[in-house]
Amino acid sequence: MILIDALFINDGGGKILLDYLIVQLKKSDLDIYFLLDDRIIGNHPGIIPERVKYLKGSFIKRHIFYRTNKHQFTKVFCLGNLPPNIRLKATVFTYFHNLIYLNVSKEFSLKERLKFKLKISILKRIAKNSDYWWVQSDLIKEKLQLKFHFDADRIKVMPFYPQFTELESIIIREKNTYLYVSNATPHKNHQRLIDVFCQFYNKYQFGKLILTVNKDYPEVLELIESKIKKGYPIENIGFVDRLTLQKKYLSSEFLIFPSLTESFGLGLIEAIECGCKVIGADLPYTYEVCEPSFVFNPYDENSIFHAFEKTLSSQTIKPSLPRIENNINQIISLLK
Repeated sequence: MILIDALFINDGGGKILLDYLIVQLKKSDLDIYFLLDDRIIGNHPGIIPERVKYLKGSFIKRHIFYRTNKHQFTKVFCLGNLPPNIRLKATVFTYFHNLIYLNVSKEFSLKERLKFKLKISILKRIAKNSDYWWVQSDLIKEKLQLKFHFDADRIKVMPFYPQFTELESIIIREKNTYLYVSNATPHKNHQRLIDVFCQFYNKYQFGKLILTVNKDYPEVLELIESKIKKGYPIENIGFVDRLTLQKKYLSSEFLIFPSLTESFGLGLIEAIECGCKVIGADLPYTYEVCEPSFVFNPYDENSIFHAFEKTLSSQTIKPSLPRIENNINQIISLLK
C-alpha cells in the first residue's frame, strides 16, 4: 500500500497540486491510502472513506499516525515538504516545494519568521527519514543540496501541475488588464504592486488590476477596498474554481507577477498556457519556469512603474514561453 501524506496542505498552490495528484492517481491501479488535513474534509468525495485519514495539522498527531502505522506501507509520498517524523522501512519520497524553508523572507512578521525557523529546525532533524527528494526546479535542487548536503542522486527535478482543458466557448481578451493570481502572504508583494498600479493609473488613467486575494488576508483586503472606494479600477475575485480562473486568464492581456520568492510559480505556467504575456520578477524562479515577455525588479517601485509603462505599447511585446514539462506520469510510475 502507498501512503500519500498531504497533512498541512489546505490552500494555495499546494492544494492545487494535491487535487490534481488525487485525480491522476484515481486513473491508476495503485493501492493508495491518504493522510489529509482536516481543513479539506469534503473536498474529495471520490476517495473511499476507508482509504483516508483526516487529521488536524499537528506534528504530534502526525507522529502518532506514523508510530501506529509504520508497517502498513511499502512507499510513502510526502507532499508537504516534510518527511515522516520517524524512519520507516517503506521507501519515502518527499516533495519539497517551499523555498521559505531555505530562506525566510524579511517581508514576514517576526511571528511568522519564528514559526518558519521552528519548521526549519524540525526539517533538519527529520531530513534523514526521506530516501529521495523531488523538487520543482533546478534552482530548488541546488539550494536544497547546499542546505542539507544531500547526495545529488537523491534529488530529482519533477515538476507537475494541472493543465487546463480547452473551452468550447470563445473568451474575448480585454486589453490593458493586469492579472495577479496568488494568495497574499507578505512575500507575494501585493502592497507594492497595488500602490504602484495606483500611481500608474493616476498618471495615465489606463488599465485594470485583477487580484485573487481571499478572506484570510484582511489587511490586504482592506487596502484593496480602500483603493476601489477611491475609484481605482481594481477587481478582487478572491479564491475561485479552476474553470473561473481559466476564463480570467483567457480574458486578461497580462499576468504581472511581483512575488519576492517562489518555489515554482504555478501562475506563470497557467498564464502562458492561456496566452497571457508574462511580466515577471527579475528573479531566478521566473527564468526556471518560463521565458517572460519582460521583467522588473520587484523590490523597486520605480521598476514596477516602468513595467506598467512598457505595456502602453503592447503590440511590440513578445509572447512568453514555458521552460518546463509536466512530470505527473513519471511520478506515478515511480510510486508503483
